[in-house]
Amino acid sequence: MATTSIRLDQELVEKATVMAKALNRTPPKQIEHWAKIGEIMEDNPDLPYEFVKQAIISQAEKEAGKQEDYDFG
Repeated sequence: MATTSIRLDQELVEKATVMAKALNRTPPKQIEHWAKIGEIMEDNPDLPYEFVKQAIISQAEKEAGKQEDYDFG
């Protein structure tokens, strides 16, 4: 993945630093996380945040090989 340097508001960086520490992320990864959620929410304005959050978790579980196929009966 390519990286690009950008200027960000210091208050945003400070908030990201606090949240990143609490969630065991780096500040840049926290900002990427917020951007990912924001993009999904803008693309799907009718979805509740909790649904989007669970979809992101589910995708991460799939990528980690932690999901099993569900048999609908």
